[in-house]
Amino acid sequence: MSVGPERTTSLRSRGAGLADPVAQLARLDALQLEGGDFAAAVATAGYPAGLTPGRLEVFQINVGRLCNMTCRHCHVDAGPDRTVENMDRATIDACLAALDRTEAHTVDLTGGAPELNPHFRYLVDQCVARGKHVVDRCNLTVLLLPKYADLPEWFAERGVEVVCSLPHFRKLSTDAQRGDGTFERSIEALGRLNAAGYGRGDPRRVLTLMHNPAGAFLPGGQASMEREWKAALLRNHGVTFDRLIALNNMPISRYLEWLESSGNTQAYVEKLVGAFNPAAVGGLMCRNTLSVSWDGTLHDCDFNQMLDLPSAVPTPNVRDIDLDALARRRVVTARHCFGCTAGAGSSCGGATSKEG
Repeated sequence: MSVGPERTTSLRSRGAGLADPVAQLARLDALQLEGGDFAAAVATAGYPAGLTPGRLEVFQINVGRLCNMTCRHCHVDAGPDRTVENMDRATIDACLAALDRTEAHTVDLTGGAPELNPHFRYLVDQCVARGKHVVDRCNLTVLLLPKYADLPEWFAERGVEVVCSLPHFRKLSTDAQRGDGTFERSIEALGRLNAAGYGRGDPRRVLTLMHNPAGAFLPGGQASMEREWKAALLRNHGVTFDRLIALNNMPISRYLEWLESSGNTQAYVEKLVGAFNPAAVGGLMCRNTLSVSWDGTLHDCDFNQMLDLPSAVPTPNVRDIDLDALARRRVVTARHCFGCTAGAGSSCGGATSKEG
């Protein structure tokens, strides 16, 4: 029996019912959960009127759902077949124009595999020219494709932080999620990043690994895991990295499909609700991040983006961005949000608090 999700094909390509975000939200809403009202939960954490945004620090751009991999835990339902949802040059330029009007110091590029977007290098260069800290969310294996083999050095020249998805420092857990052979390819890619100066303590060449559990459980303590991972990867594979972030699996998209097929949905969501940590709420990414979809739609976070939940403003599009309306909005929430407030909290930057 598998210890966790395995590589698959996209929900969209299979015509699966859970390809529809409405169906995903309905499935979560149908669960009988004690304490399962997220708005009531955040009220106990000091937000009786709902979550409100703080200072905008991170401008996150999802450039598309095209990916060279099809991982079973993927909340984006990305894959090689997702060729339509790919940000065009006009929308990228609209993102840059909007970015110029904000005080965001970081541009977080995600996908799919963001590197596969034909305008990716243009976007990175434009953000670097603006003095922004650029984060590339990389699946590692894309760096082994011939067309992208120069990216480690190209990133290093521009000071791009590379945040790499690696489910575990052990082969079994990584390949269980991402397919046979993925772990070895990931190690090879990490070696190439190390050779380009990443993972060696250089603040301009930061290499971050992102862990998410292989099964229906929460990650361990982020700080202790980082020490364990650094020791194991150096000892067994000779590769190094700078920091580790841990991400709770969100019960949506392909991970929700695995929960359903393995009979773990009720128990896992109960675990998220039961592990609600009020101290994690203040650091949620929806409070300091604006997420832009491939078509320019604005969302409060990348998870809301995948559930087609736009920001609660009159014109939620990057082409007509209204910063005043965004500052006054209430963050859109639903039951999936318990995934970000469980345990030490979870965000694109890792834990949002000390463990509760």
